[in-house]
Amino acid sequence: MTNAPADPMIGRLVDGRYQVRSRIARGGMATVYLATDLRLERRVAIKIMHGHLADDNTFKTRFVQEARSAARLAHPNVVNVFDQGQDADMAYLVMEYLPGITLRELLKDYKKLTPEQTVDIMDAVLSGLAAAHKAGIVHRDLKPENVLLADDGRIKLGDFGLARAASANTATGQALLGTIAYLSPELVTRGVADARSDIYAVGIMMFEMLTGEQPYVGEAPMTIAYQHANDEVPAPSSKNPAVPHELDELVLWATRRDPDERPRDARELLDRLREAEPALRSSHVPIATQATMVLPGAGELLGTATAETSVLGTAAIGVPSGVATAEATDGDDAAELSTSAARRKRRGYWILALVLLVTGLAAGTGWYFGAGPGAYVTVPQTAPETPAEALTPEAARELLTEAGFEVKQVKRTDPEIAAGAVIDTDPAGGSSARNGSTVTLLVSKGPRILEVPDVIGEPVDAAEEQLAEFTLLDPIEQFSGDVEPGLVIGALGADGEALPTSYPERGEVTLIVSVGPVPPVEGLPVADAEAKLKDAGLEVEFKDPKFSNEVEKDHVITAEWLNDPMRPGSTVELTVSKGPDLVAVPNVVGKPLQDAIDQLEGAGFKVTHSFPAAFIAFATVSEQDPVADTQAVRGSTITLVATLTV
Repeated sequence: MTNAPADPMIGRLVDGRYQVRSRIARGGMATVYLATDLRLERRVAIKIMHGHLADDNTFKTRFVQEARSAARLAHPNVVNVFDQGQDADMAYLVMEYLPGITLRELLKDYKKLTPEQTVDIMDAVLSGLAAAHKAGIVHRDLKPENVLLADDGRIKLGDFGLARAASANTATGQALLGTIAYLSPELVTRGVADARSDIYAVGIMMFEMLTGEQPYVGEAPMTIAYQHANDEVPAPSSKNPAVPHELDELVLWATRRDPDERPRDARELLDRLREAEPALRSSHVPIATQATMVLPGAGELLGTATAETSVLGTAAIGVPSGVATAEATDGDDAAELSTSAARRKRRGYWILALVLLVTGLAAGTGWYFGAGPGAYVTVPQTAPETPAEALTPEAARELLTEAGFEVKQVKRTDPEIAAGAVIDTDPAGGSSARNGSTVTLLVSKGPRILEVPDVIGEPVDAAEEQLAEFTLLDPIEQFSGDVEPGLVIGALGADGEALPTSYPERGEVTLIVSVGPVPPVEGLPVADAEAKLKDAGLEVEFKDPKFSNEVEKDHVITAEWLNDPMRPGSTVELTVSKGPDLVAVPNVVGKPLQDAIDQLEGAGFKVTHSFPAAFIAFATVSEQDPVADTQAVRGSTITLVATLTV
């Protein structure tokens, strides 16, 4: 036999914060794991959507809706939602971790519950559901699997995965996503759900808790759905005669086929349950005298009853006392009656004392758990909605002290909350804790300071992975003739300066990534050069064109960078050639050599001749090359031939 493959999520760090420890449960949409919140150092339950649903926008939207619905509720009987996010392609939801069991597991162990147990659990469920209905939220998936019974006695309602706004009461085919055994008739027939649909599911749950079975069973889901739509739920006492009529009436009221005949919301049903609760409890608690009475044997009971009836009867009908004495002439009988009366009197004192003791204990227990140190109190919310709204420790301590808690202050690093401000409490705000217990106030000491890895020259994907603990902004592209495209040139901090070697956790980091060199365009036709630069994301400007003896007309002589460094959007300034600078050659034949030299140099030419310098003043130009009136490049050389003038 081969071992089952290990869950790849175990040991994984989700979103750089939640260390997955073990798997708690697996459902149709997601798997729930026990994890440690490394930032707040507490255990949480993290719900991770199944991978095959990650690409389904409908399921992803429903998953996010659960977070939003539950986050709107802050109630002791609703599971707290702390966080929600996306890690790569994995959607997750972080919730309060409650060690314990579900109501389904309790029913599997005990089959059915007593009326008192049912009342206790339903009081908590309806309290949480009433808060949801008041906030405009319909749960739509109430069942024993979603009722959590914590080890410390807390009862909470969870899994708002199908929850939606109470005003959005058209659901089409998605209505049947709830468990079929708890679907209301209107969900089965019309696909419509509102708060009264939740009430129907509560009624079915109460029936199951009191009887140990669901009211409708069948081999096919549609068979069960048909019964919900067409039959009235029977009274629980028809399956379990021990069920009080008060609970029968509540179940039948909650499960009416017509929604208009049910309670309008959980608050109305909760109020009716609490009205009936004293009668339910008193009718099922044994009387103290009955609990302590010692029953005699059958013969003794009959004899005592006869004697007492005889004596009481004569007094009652007015028989003279002498007659009564005469009839009870037996001295032993009189002594026995006297002893029995004294014994009953002493027993009465003990019973009275026991009743007073039990009453005192009950009152003391009620005070202890209701208003005394044993009571559970909601922890005030101290976590800010935005970092700018964070409380000071003094203000948060005052809130907690007024609520009845002792306060212990602990400092924690936090990437968003400023140093000296309050992050949250442990237990978190909105959860329940024992009155007078100690609540830990978590005060920020700012973000962790981390060493910055050297990512220069790394591919951008590898660099981003190494910098995952920081907040990466969109990278900046930059031209580089030294670094290959796609590699990191540098990294900037939030101040726009080069990233230091140590930097705060989640601090903003901007990578500078090479896109290769600026395209070379010198010597290209101006239209081609402009198109090439614009394709690279650069702006183009033009300087005044110049004559060029080396570069053809309408070709680029120079391309100058106006920005440093050069990035897409920077400007390149082009100088375009006007072609060679041609000038007409003057006619200097017959002129004195010195005058000819001066005239040609003044026109921009260079002059060469072979006449000795000492005789230039006596020479006359006889030939020139190029000849007069031809076009020559300004700066080119004119050759002169001169003769000596006699």
